[in-house]
Amino acid sequence: MPSGFASNHRVTVLAAFVLAGFGAVGARLVQLHVLDRPARLAELNQARRDLVITKSRRGDIFDARGDTLAVSRTKVALAVDPWALDDLLKAEKKPARRAQLLAVELEKRARLAELLGLSAAELEKFFAPATRDPRPSDDPHRLTEDGRAKVRWVKLNEGVEESVYARLTDGKLYPQLEKSSPVPTPPAGLVGTRYAVRTYPHGQLAAHVVGFINKEETPVTGVEKFADFYLHGADGWRETEKDGRQRELAQFRSREVEPTDGLGVVLSIDSAVQQMAEAELAQIAAKFSPAKATIIVSEARTGFILALANWPTFDLNHYNDPGPAGERALRNTAVADYLEPGSTFKIVASSGAVNDGLVTARSEFDCSLDKVTYKGVVRPLPKEDHNFTHPLTVAEIISHSSNRGAAQLGMLLGEEKLWGYAHAFGFGEPTGFAAIYPESPGLLANWKKWSGSDITRIPMGHTVAATPLQIHMAMGVIASGGLLLRPQLVREVRDATGAAVHRFGPVVRSRAVSEATARTMAQMLMGVVSSEGTAPDAAIPGYNVAGKTGTTQKLVDGQYSSTHHVASFVGFFPANRPEVVISVIVDDGHPPGGGTAYGRLVAAPSFKRLGEQLIPYLDLKPAGTLSAVSGLLALEGGRP
Repeated sequence: MPSGFASNHRVTVLAAFVLAGFGAVGARLVQLHVLDRPARLAELNQARRDLVITKSRRGDIFDARGDTLAVSRTKVALAVDPWALDDLLKAEKKPARRAQLLAVELEKRARLAELLGLSAAELEKFFAPATRDPRPSDDPHRLTEDGRAKVRWVKLNEGVEESVYARLTDGKLYPQLEKSSPVPTPPAGLVGTRYAVRTYPHGQLAAHVVGFINKEETPVTGVEKFADFYLHGADGWRETEKDGRQRELAQFRSREVEPTDGLGVVLSIDSAVQQMAEAELAQIAAKFSPAKATIIVSEARTGFILALANWPTFDLNHYNDPGPAGERALRNTAVADYLEPGSTFKIVASSGAVNDGLVTARSEFDCSLDKVTYKGVVRPLPKEDHNFTHPLTVAEIISHSSNRGAAQLGMLLGEEKLWGYAHAFGFGEPTGFAAIYPESPGLLANWKKWSGSDITRIPMGHTVAATPLQIHMAMGVIASGGLLLRPQLVREVRDATGAAVHRFGPVVRSRAVSEATARTMAQMLMGVVSSEGTAPDAAIPGYNVAGKTGTTQKLVDGQYSSTHHVASFVGFFPANRPEVVISVIVDDGHPPGGGTAYGRLVAAPSFKRLGEQLIPYLDLKPAGTLSAVSGLLALEGGRP
């Protein structure tokens, strides 16, 4: 007879199943909340926690008068999420409304294409949903049915200005789904990422000095690299959480550190002087077609650089495309390349002999000799460009650039002292200049390793090599009153308000010669630009100019070439109270009419033109009334 109640057996089985179910749930909860708790929390934190980096703004670089040479500007990288519309449509359950939503979004894309200057077909290529091979980091639940990963970011454009991006994302420019909808929005999937772009407003101006930042935001050369400690700033960050759609949950921000922008760096470079130097280099390049050329302008008493220009050069905004010269244009030849200084080096032996009291400006030497006896050995003297019929004073050796006279001065000093004075003038070692480019120390062998002929060749600037900057600073020794100064570029560091954080002053590396010796040398160097000297084309009417020409044969295949030369003129003015030092060095120039590219022909006229432009700009006043001729006559004892 059937009973109205389930049998005890059935109740027992059912109870066992219920208890087993609760037990399984409990075991699973224990596993999740106790045994697997650390791993699950780590997964949760990784999925929800987010560390957002807030980029700092890189400091600006200014010239001496406050003109901006490098600035960071915010740009926007415009991209699209091709699957955003697909997600939006799937979320809408009503077919009619889904169709309406699709029509409106397509209208928005058409409007976006119009704003971007693209055709609708061109824009649709970016919005076309695409997939890629899955990666281990991809969420397996977000893969497509065939196991592919969705491409959620496609670059549409970069370098978009903030104002343009604001217009592209202004919802008022796009159609609404319906009048009762909230504020209209841009097309689904349109995203913008802000980033800083380093811009150089003056293009190629002072390119080798300013340097550039590459696409990885790494400073490569120039002040950008040298002063990166001041310029780069410190990025900020914030710890926050995000939801399942990767949107930030601002209410769960736990820590936030604001970024600290970089400091501004003020250079000693004057954009106007730099422009003058680069324009002069362009004229030299057009007229003489050199392999390369350098012009340097500095303050005589401080060593601060007003202009440093090389040819060929490049546009900082397009460093990846340096032009016909290629990689050669990126090279800062003023500090990286070395050459034989030639006759500009004659100031070393003559200064040393005067400083040691071995000679005066009136001391005479027979420069008609082709050989002399030195330390018991007959030594041949170098050739002269001119024949001298009478003994030359030291002043005339300088003004006429006598090779044999310089050799005799060098022998008077001896190898060890000549080598010592060469080092005192900065040859054979780095200048200590800002590491805006790998600097060459030049070549100056220890005097103990000199050959028998070096004592006659080194005083005239052969078998020694120096960078254009070393040659420039050596002449600066005479202009500064006998001090070897460190060439400098950075005058001060400023904060965001423009207040100076740190100022840099002149740095004296050493005293090379006495102030009296420097004055005597300045007067003798004035003879170089006189009508009797080697560079009358460097003379500036109304001003006392002191300087030295240099014309040295280049080494080609181990031999001195008779057709390839380095021409230079290095000088300063006013000679009685030096204000500026100017160097013009032209490597392998070719005069239009043929012949030798002498320093007086290729470099001296550029010195004059540049000096004449600097006089009104820097308000340079003539110093004293001593002329080159009267000064020489006084030094030479009145010889006509």
